[in-house]
This record gives sequence, C-alpha cells and structure tokens, in this order.
Amino acid sequence: QVELIESGGGLVQAGGSLRLSCAASGFHFGASNMAWFRQAPGKEREFVAIIDWSGETTDYAGSVKGRFTISRDNAKNLVYLQMNSLTPEDTAVYYCAAGRGWTPSTLRSYNFWGQGTQVTVSS
Repeated sequence: QVELIESGGGLVQAGGSLRLSCAASGFHFGASNMAWFRQAPGKEREFVAIIDWSGETTDYAGSVKGRFTISRDNAKNLVYLQMNSLTPEDTAVYYCAAGRGWTPSTLRSYNFWGQGTQVTVSS
C-alpha cells in the first residue's frame, strides 16, 4: 500500500520558518522524483519544488526560489521542504507527490499524492 504522509505544518508568523517532512512507503522511493505542491483556498494546486531520485537535481517555483529548499534522505524514505522567510502568501495546504517523469509543474505526471499538511503564515 502506497503512503505519503506529510507533517510539520502549522501556524507561523511572517518571516518565520517551518520544515515539512514527507514519509514515503509502498513504492520504490529511491527511484522516484519527489515534489511539493501547495493549494491555497480558492486557488489551483501549484508546483513548489522537485528533487530527482538521486537528490542531485532540484527545481523550484519562482515564488519560492531562494527561500525554500527541498532535500531527501533515501535511506529513510523521507523528503523535506525547508521554508524560510515565510509570507502570508505562502499560506496553503502543502502536498507531497511522487513520480518518475520530469515535468515538474504537471500534476498528472505524479503517480502518488499525500493528504497534505496545513501551513498558515500570519502577518
């Protein structure tokens, strides 16, 4: 059974930091590209960051580049999203996703999705 379980969300003040984690099981994590997406109320789900299976290649949405860092631990089947300098515009439900292709912003290129974790940034 495939599972992607996100954790680490919460309420933080603007300028603060959070680190999200995603625990994966039930599929070949070490061969999968892993990504984070987010969805704010009333908006479409949007790409945030992706990391390739080896951890050597990453890509970010322009809105988070320089503030967010994606990383992974293949030995523990974990992927992380370190979020710094948070703004209220970062408020959303954050989702972890797994796939084999490299079309970062295309939702249908991901095979598995987590249930999401809420991040709320107060001004």
